[in-house]
Amino acid sequence: MVRFAGDSGDGMQLTGGQFTLTTALAENDLATFPDFPAEIRAPAGTTYGVSAFQINFGARRIKTAGDEPDVLVAMNPAALKVNLKDLKEGGLVILDTGSFTERNLQKAGYEKNPLEDETLAPYRPVKIDISRLTLEAVKEFGLSQKEALRCKNLWTLGLIYWMYGRDRKATTAWLEQKFAKRPELAKSNIAAMDAGHAFGETAEMPAEIGGFTIGEADIEPGLYRTVTGSEALAWGLVAGAKLAGLKLTFASYPITPASTLLHTLAKLKAYDVVTFQAEDEIAAVCAAIGASYAGTLGVTSSSGPGLALKMEAIGLAISVELPLVIVNSQRAGPSTGMPTKTEQSDLFQAVWGRNADSPVAVVASRSSSDCFDVAIEAVRLATKYMTPVILLTDGYIANASEPWRLPDADTFEPMPVVFRTDPEGFHPFLRDEKTLARAWAVPGTPGLEHRVGGLEKDYDSGHISYDPVNHQRMTNVRAEKIQGIARDIPPQAVELGEAKGKLAVVGWGSTYGPIDRAVARARQDGADVAHIHVRHIWPLPANLKALLESFDKVLVAEMNNGQLATLLRSQYQLPIESLSKVSGQPFRISEIEAAIRRALEN
Repeated sequence: MVRFAGDSGDGMQLTGGQFTLTTALAENDLATFPDFPAEIRAPAGTTYGVSAFQINFGARRIKTAGDEPDVLVAMNPAALKVNLKDLKEGGLVILDTGSFTERNLQKAGYEKNPLEDETLAPYRPVKIDISRLTLEAVKEFGLSQKEALRCKNLWTLGLIYWMYGRDRKATTAWLEQKFAKRPELAKSNIAAMDAGHAFGETAEMPAEIGGFTIGEADIEPGLYRTVTGSEALAWGLVAGAKLAGLKLTFASYPITPASTLLHTLAKLKAYDVVTFQAEDEIAAVCAAIGASYAGTLGVTSSSGPGLALKMEAIGLAISVELPLVIVNSQRAGPSTGMPTKTEQSDLFQAVWGRNADSPVAVVASRSSSDCFDVAIEAVRLATKYMTPVILLTDGYIANASEPWRLPDADTFEPMPVVFRTDPEGFHPFLRDEKTLARAWAVPGTPGLEHRVGGLEKDYDSGHISYDPVNHQRMTNVRAEKIQGIARDIPPQAVELGEAKGKLAVVGWGSTYGPIDRAVARARQDGADVAHIHVRHIWPLPANLKALLESFDKVLVAEMNNGQLATLLRSQYQLPIESLSKVSGQPFRISEIEAAIRRALEN
């Protein structure tokens, strides 16, 4: 497990991305955790501006970015100060001594130079003047000192490539393509990478530090690629629209960490995708609703603060009963909070966060690659039940990478939408007897002229109605429609372990990897524990209550103050325990292991 850390201008995300690529090409399994500073451009050299990228890789199945890095690359004092506490005892810390100047030490908050006291005593420090060696490696290309120092991340990458036996060809090709218009930059970065690699090759590293060989992972054969959650979501939404026989209209407003979904979909116009960047969140969701009214699949996206602004319009979509997919890439709050840090605090907002009794379907993805399948499921539910569907992901999933086996498109079941075309007896709130979904008529269809809006409708005609009995009936049928989805989703399964026992650890969303690994370790030690992971948040799976009752104890682990635990208690009246974390960082495996031990001991 390696973590690259430096100033936000040091190219740590680029470095981590390239190491991820070569790791995938080496046929290792992997999971990544990009950790961005919250400020757009914090003062250079300060702890507020530290950017990090962690990658966990190996020959076994990898489901989490890991707990404690084996190797920390710290490009400046601030990066060391922020990240050293996470390095495992005895771990390797590679330092650019050239950046440990008096000024940088002061900006990082060090009173003494950590290279000269006992700060690094529990670890294995490798002190290299990377800045000086980078300048020497690229001096022949005539760069300014500022441009030359920007190559030091590639020097470091070359050294790490040597340590893990990685092939540099893919990065060389990437640099040549990226800097095709400035070949001197391509050559200088390649030279820096080669120099870092040569530094390791020529035995200039300490004697106890050598190269490591990681075998190929034993994974199912097939064609793989690395994928982020945002990419998988985009492709899943497009695939879902194709399976439904619809064009896709995506309308959103930029917000961290949701913006990358717009960026990805904007490149897919060849697949009947229209993207629209609105002037604000309300305009975005209203445009998406209008697109659904016109007969396409309307999709909008945001994070928690933006979703709050969309709520009145989402209520409109509930009232007019149109399909709408709303993606919420959750982040730490409240308000602006910590926009680049991850959290799962919007579950209450998704399930109950609107005025009046206004239910919607809610689903949650558990990993980057899982976003593809969950996006298709969100499209299926939205179009089949004529309802908004909120898809919950988070900042960790959106930005993290993992290998994804490309699916066979022929294996997906089509779910074609049938528009109403027969004018006989038509009104816009005629309902399917099984699903209770209303008819979907495209404006302009002869004889099917109709109007919809936010005022209550008469059940039997679709006209505006203020009748109290009718309002009760419409409120009930909207709720029944959503609750009926429970009959159309898979029964809740156990991810790991038995379907009954002493303890079930329940999770949702991005807690999947840490819970799964913690439960696996506990089971290896003989613990009677199982892992249950919930994809369909609302309505809940029909068999979930009976499944939870099969365990002596239920522990819900989530990155909030107990929202799913509270939801389950309210629905099932079960004594459910909660394990909460709201630090802006994912769960560590060790944290969940400790909670499992406590629950079983008590």
